[in-house]
Amino acid sequence: MKRAWFVTGTDTEVGKTAVSCALLRAAARAGLCTAAVKPVAAGCDDNGHNEDALALQAAMTETLPYAQVNPVALAPPLAPHIAAEQAGRRLQASRLAGLCRGVMGGTADLTLIEGAGGWRVPLNNRETLADLARELNTPVILVVGMRLGCINHALLTAEAIVRDGLPLAGWVANQCGERMGCHEENVATLRDWLPAPLLGEIPHLSPFCPDRASEYLDIKALLGK
Repeated sequence: MKRAWFVTGTDTEVGKTAVSCALLRAAARAGLCTAAVKPVAAGCDDNGHNEDALALQAAMTETLPYAQVNPVALAPPLAPHIAAEQAGRRLQASRLAGLCRGVMGGTADLTLIEGAGGWRVPLNNRETLADLARELNTPVILVVGMRLGCINHALLTAEAIVRDGLPLAGWVANQCGERMGCHEENVATLRDWLPAPLLGEIPHLSPFCPDRASEYLDIKALLGK
């Protein structure tokens, strides 16, 4: 049975790509064929490739061309709507959703669609990435960057997801830098307040290794096991 999830974060630089790669490897270890899409990425190299999209491409089991993994690649590392405007392009949720469905309709058992930044990052003057998730009508996985302020950011994001009519399928506590003070207490508070299961706590790994990170995840709740 083919299934897909939209991956969002409490902010930018909280480890959405790292967690997505770990989820892909955990699913592969469970015997699933996997794919991923970074529908829009801002910040590319001279070849027009985004580092996060390349990481997803390497972590999935399916062989997809870069243009399918990251159909909209914008050069400057700016908010997507600003980068698109500077490039003379206009981002639309319906168009991006169509590009995502091209991968979702493939042979993968599990597909992840990774957003950019947080839940309300603008695509244009009236749509945000939340509108893309709503177009796709997929459950959402929330990556919580474990740092000061994460409880407020996580609860507000979860409220927005539910208010937008999408289920919060699970969340991951990601230590994206130095371990925060009272880490365990913050995780415990989030477990009490977030209306979804904790899929795992990933420590700061240097260098980062998706296979090693996947060992900290339990995706049974996503798969209904």
